[in-house]
Amino acid sequence: MTEEKKSLNFIEHIIEEDLTNGMNPNHLRFRFPPEPNGYLHIGHTKAIGISFGLGLRYNAPVNLRFDDTNPAKEEQEYVDAIKEDISWLGYEWDQECYSSDYFQQLYDWTVQLIKDGKAYVDSQSAEAIAEQKGTTTEPGTNSPYRDRSVEENLELFQKMKDGKFDEGEHVVRAKIDMADPNMLMRDPLMYRILKKSHHRTGDDWCIYPMYDWTHGESDYIESISHSLCSLEFKPHRKLYDWFLDQVYDKNIRPKQREFARLNLSYTIMSKRKLLKLVQEGIVSGWDDPRMPTISGLRRRGYTPASIRKFVETVGVAKRENVIDVSLLEFCIREDLNKTASRVMGVLDPIKLVITNYPEGEEEWLTAENNPEDDTAGSREIPFSGELYIEREDFKEEAGRKFFRLTIGKEVRLKNAYIIKGESVVKDKDGNITEIHCTYDPKSKSGSGTEESKRNVKGTLHWVSIKHAIPAEVRIYDRLFNDEAPDGHKEKDFLDFINPDSLKVITGYVEPSLKDANKLDQFQFQRLGYFNVDIDSKPEVLVFNKTVGLRDTWAKVKPVTKQQNVPKQPQNRSNEVSSIDEIKRAGKKYTNLPDEKREALKKKIQEAAKNVAIDELEPLYGTAVKKVGTRIATMIALEVILESNSLEPNQLAKDFIAIGLEDKNELLQTEAKKIASKYSV
Repeated sequence: MTEEKKSLNFIEHIIEEDLTNGMNPNHLRFRFPPEPNGYLHIGHTKAIGISFGLGLRYNAPVNLRFDDTNPAKEEQEYVDAIKEDISWLGYEWDQECYSSDYFQQLYDWTVQLIKDGKAYVDSQSAEAIAEQKGTTTEPGTNSPYRDRSVEENLELFQKMKDGKFDEGEHVVRAKIDMADPNMLMRDPLMYRILKKSHHRTGDDWCIYPMYDWTHGESDYIESISHSLCSLEFKPHRKLYDWFLDQVYDKNIRPKQREFARLNLSYTIMSKRKLLKLVQEGIVSGWDDPRMPTISGLRRRGYTPASIRKFVETVGVAKRENVIDVSLLEFCIREDLNKTASRVMGVLDPIKLVITNYPEGEEEWLTAENNPEDDTAGSREIPFSGELYIEREDFKEEAGRKFFRLTIGKEVRLKNAYIIKGESVVKDKDGNITEIHCTYDPKSKSGSGTEESKRNVKGTLHWVSIKHAIPAEVRIYDRLFNDEAPDGHKEKDFLDFINPDSLKVITGYVEPSLKDANKLDQFQFQRLGYFNVDIDSKPEVLVFNKTVGLRDTWAKVKPVTKQQNVPKQPQNRSNEVSSIDEIKRAGKKYTNLPDEKREALKKKIQEAAKNVAIDELEPLYGTAVKKVGTRIATMIALEVILESNSLEPNQLAKDFIAIGLEDKNELLQTEAKKIASKYSV
């Protein structure tokens, strides 16, 4: 893929403008400033990606600074977890800094502000101070202590530092303007008394600076050039600049700019609410695989590459929006499709007996590890006359659209033989306990015989009972069953807990997984992507379901109004959906003569008019050898973009770029049409 010049986001435009106006590139420095009062979650990855991404783009250092000004909520545990998460994502920071390193400097500056008549000690209660703030339409009123003498203020501030007062007895406020239309400028708090032990400074201090006073001054001390934060801090920018005005000398002056934070459907981002989930035992901890924390995503099987791709795809915006969680799930599917080894596991087993297989015999068959990776190699898997298959893969009586095993019909066992259902064994209640079948010994996969080339519609995964390893399998799903669990004023977010977010079952896996390491990732063929949990032991394997092979929530989520997304027609049960029509067309596209292919192309284009772009995106990751499906996807993509006046996003651009380099001329032609139209 040739490297294309990427368009700049608005933050990069700001930096480029600064450089054009004479800023020394060597003065660029960024920072990521988490408060160590909880674990990082998926929402933080955007801020991390922006700051560290700019560092990589401009070859500039990025500081990791912990804004540790509230000892009542901060712990070393969170510091360690944050460092681990950022490292795991693949980022390296230049300096590890702490706001607590600057407590003495902040204190000294405050003393100077008091001497300059720009700060004072207020002895009112928090309620009284809040009442005097005024409203957005009415100015505030001055504190009765606003005009204390410099000498009295200095004396009180020293006593506050020396621990002579109780919490809440006094605070220090900046003296700005109680009539300022920005209420944050109405004599904001700078210091409060907190008699709590700090995780780094111990009991050295009993007064602690407020965030607004600490934040910009820490940026200034560290020579941060661009202080990037989420949109809720935009009203704080005026105060940020006022505080800088009081201390600025000749160092680099930081520039605060804001971006829209990352909001995700079916997810909560509030640390307070996440903590409640942990404290009330709804989840097992901060790293529960259902949690949106980075540690939870890591344990569930998400990869750094998938999360970074997700952040890149979301992009940098100025306005708040909600990203569908299915995009995050798509990114992990796409990544694991390329990297995860294929294995076989049966989660709801029923016994299959091959009656004509030589009794007591077994053989070892060759299985491809990953069709997407030529270097992944192969492995040997054992086969015998008694197997486990999935219970849902058999019906005693089935309709013509059931392509799995039934009496009198043939299916292929993956990497093995073609079998035919013959009979069943039932218990006294009529439940099937065994399926009996026969196999064609000449139909072995890859043998090259005519029998092995016989076309059967269904392929089943399986494990040999004699060799299968029992495993605990944790089937995870979304923690909430509502798109906006904390968006209902009349209901608590806990009312939307998904009761089926975790199911623990016993399954059986092939013996190659016996030596799998913790957090190793696999595709359980036909089932989804799984990884080895940290609870796993050699004697008891434990697997987590990362994500299914397809988005099952797309069928059940409520219809929401979206711009540029075509309305889906209601399909009757006996009709094929438009997206399935495209998939089916792709399977035979390259096997047709030109005239029939052109007719099929028109059908694809017609079907694409009823398909939303997010429905098509999962097909971007189609295996390279399934070129027909990829061509059909490219044809459909052009129609969807044009009919809905859309521009291709990064996922679409990547798919088009790969198509341009493909060896298949038909795919190249379709990709070139879109590339030229949208300058990809």
